[in-house]
Amino acid sequence: MPKPEFIPLPGYRQFPPEEMKRRAADFYEEIKKRRTVRDFSDQPVPVEVIQDAIKAAGTAPNGANLQPWHFVVVSDPAVKRKIRIEAEKAEKEFYNEKAPEEWLNALEPLGTDENKPYLETAPCLIVIFSKNYEETETGEKIQHYYVKESVGIATGILITALHHSGLATLTHTPNPMKFLNKVLDRPSNERAYLILVTGHPAENAKVPDITKKPLEEIATFV
Repeated sequence: MPKPEFIPLPGYRQFPPEEMKRRAADFYEEIKKRRTVRDFSDQPVPVEVIQDAIKAAGTAPNGANLQPWHFVVVSDPAVKRKIRIEAEKAEKEFYNEKAPEEWLNALEPLGTDENKPYLETAPCLIVIFSKNYEETETGEKIQHYYVKESVGIATGILITALHHSGLATLTHTPNPMKFLNKVLDRPSNERAYLILVTGHPAENAKVPDITKKPLEEIATFV
């Protein structure tokens, strides 16, 4: 791998303290409106919005800049149908056989079960794959590092970018997810990380009346 040249930090802007505080507060006010949605409209989404959100995700910090991710955007109804069938099969087994009682009790107030109609209704599924290694054309394997951490950060940026553009999302992780490699024809060096259901909320969409922990419970300043 060629050694990169180092250049002056591009694009950085330092803001006065008062503007920094305003920008931080404004961002918090926007992002705290983000909610996980399970009732989606089938209203189409401009592909450019999805493309720019994925490009934003691709700017995420990652181990050795090896960028160990791949995003598959699914809008074909037939493919979404296949994903729903396989996901519900896995979820039925999870809810009825695999899930510990504590986990089921934690999920019960949210009303989730093995039925996942949003996998077909939403106009777009973004299936995120992590890559443990890269294989070159000559067959050489390039090991990737901090893969889960890197893909997790990229996913967070993607969710934030989609929210900023006016879309709702739902993170879905059927267990197991190996079927996604087959359905989406992805290579063996990739592993499904999660399905990000993306679109506009349905007109009658409802979400649980829940709150987030306050700052003093999630942060310590020393």
